[in-house]
Amino acid sequence: MFKELKKYKHTNHFLFKPTDNLRMSCNAPTNKSGIYIFYAISNGQTELIYIGRSGEIKSDSSLFIRKAGLGGLKDRLVNGKQFGLPRRNSLRTQMLIEEIEKLDIYWYVTHNDKFTDCPRVLENKLLLKYYNIHSRLPKWNNAF
Repeated sequence: MFKELKKYKHTNHFLFKPTDNLRMSCNAPTNKSGIYIFYAISNGQTELIYIGRSGEIKSDSSLFIRKAGLGGLKDRLVNGKQFGLPRRNSLRTQMLIEEIEKLDIYWYVTHNDKFTDCPRVLENKLLLKYYNIHSRLPKWNNAF
């Protein structure tokens, strides 16, 4: 859906079920920033439900990478708040409420030796593209 993501070579994904431990399932790096996309899988159907980011460009044009907790993308995915609680707690509950069998969570590192793309800018670009196609945001996104 997003051709903008093809340039990122440091990428992967992992599956998360309500019975899983998010910290153990998450294979995102602890020392990199980027964006992530959640796909809900239920009854053989897949739906993009969330686009998020970790990191931003600071005023001195350097890249901010989370150092707290687990660090980097992994910390944002595991400890970042969603639905009022850290994801390690809230995802499980929300999945049960919405009868989501599992999440397929893709992550993309948006920087390397040759370029540093701002995760916030890319997140907004992807949200706008999704909005223009569907006339709404992904259901777990509140704003952009």
